[in-house]
Amino acid sequence: MRSEVALDSIMRTRLSDLVTAILGHGLLRIAGSASAVLIGIYLAHLSSSDARIDAGLVGMLGAVSYAAELVASIPLGLAADAISPRWLMVGGACAGAAAVRIFALVPHPGIFYFSRALEGMGVAAVTPPLLAWLARATTHSSSLRARVMSLFELSLLAGLALGGVVSSLLWTQLHLTSFSLLALVYLVCALLFFVGVQGDHIRGSKAAIHGLKQAIHNPEIRALAPVWLCVNAVTGLWLGPTTTYLLTQRRAGDQYLDGIFATTPGHVGWMLLAYSAVFAMGLLLWSFLLPHLAVRAAMRISLLAMPFVCAGLFAVNHSAGWHTTTRMALLAATSVIVMIESGFTPAALAWLAQSLIASNGEGVAMGIYSVLLGVGAIMGSLLAGWLGSAFRFDGLLLGTLILAVVSLILLHWVTDTRLFHKQNEARSSLDPTRHPSKAEESGPDHNHK
Repeated sequence: MRSEVALDSIMRTRLSDLVTAILGHGLLRIAGSASAVLIGIYLAHLSSSDARIDAGLVGMLGAVSYAAELVASIPLGLAADAISPRWLMVGGACAGAAAVRIFALVPHPGIFYFSRALEGMGVAAVTPPLLAWLARATTHSSSLRARVMSLFELSLLAGLALGGVVSSLLWTQLHLTSFSLLALVYLVCALLFFVGVQGDHIRGSKAAIHGLKQAIHNPEIRALAPVWLCVNAVTGLWLGPTTTYLLTQRRAGDQYLDGIFATTPGHVGWMLLAYSAVFAMGLLLWSFLLPHLAVRAAMRISLLAMPFVCAGLFAVNHSAGWHTTTRMALLAATSVIVMIESGFTPAALAWLAQSLIASNGEGVAMGIYSVLLGVGAIMGSLLAGWLGSAFRFDGLLLGTLILAVVSLILLHWVTDTRLFHKQNEARSSLDPTRHPSKAEESGPDHNHK
């Protein structure tokens, strides 16, 4: 009885630690999203008096942040197996605080590049170590692990939804002082990581490197990688600072969305909040639909929705002479299609999770997640800067359309059969001579070999 009470106390403490760490990650994502939006507004404000600042520079700044995160993700992920993940995460949050504060000190491109690189490295010091720590902290319960990872993904969406609102309100009320308050939010994240991330999980770099090699040579992951890169490029194209720059820059043109928030930059945050709410509703619906669909079919349906979203937004972008009711009706219809395209991320993550069943080391999936996300985001941010300079808001739609078509073509080489055969062989290898017992059917907790 005493041991059961002790175990229950440990579980309650562990759950409290998990919630605290995920809360810290949510605040970190809010600060990061707010930083990207605030930078776009700030640079749009400076562009009227500084000819060096244009959409191309803004796109490059987004690419620098993603590149720094990409380069640092694998080394810092491996470091999480050698030293305490807690101190990596605390250091990453502090680096983010310094980066945000530095950005507004001097309006010079060199300072801008250094700040964005430092902030990207700070994110890399948090995400892979946190994912690895969450996986290790929930090894005793697969159901708890699923809930925790779902909360982790939800915290990403919360960052997108609330970050834009926070930054827009801060800029409207405080202008440059907003950067100092965002730095304070990063420091609060560091405190939450220090309190919540308990225990040192040291497994050695050799095991992590071995697991990473296994993942690199995994045929299912290699087939999905090009599609995942293209979709993450779409994410980088839209969620980088270029979109905010185009929406808030003062410029006369024939595109309705070009500079639509030039006089009210605070509305950018509310627009992001509305988009996040629509996307979250789509994820909720897909959580019921995905178990009844083949993973590849779900990815195809989501990708097929992207061109229709582009068509809807293109029509809105050229609706200057339309009645407001007609425009709002088209936006509502487009929002429904956005819910359909939101299914790609959970479907792709399900594919990656199943593909890594036989791999060694929890850090493998975290490395793949960060590297592919970073490379795709760099591609998207650079593409946004180029197409935004050439075609303004229509350029973003053109880039999305191209990436969606390429993704659909590449999806042809992603097949479900190999993955299902691999799972069936793994099940058969347990005992090919007899059917599993009830204890074996109940899960690995009842069948330790």
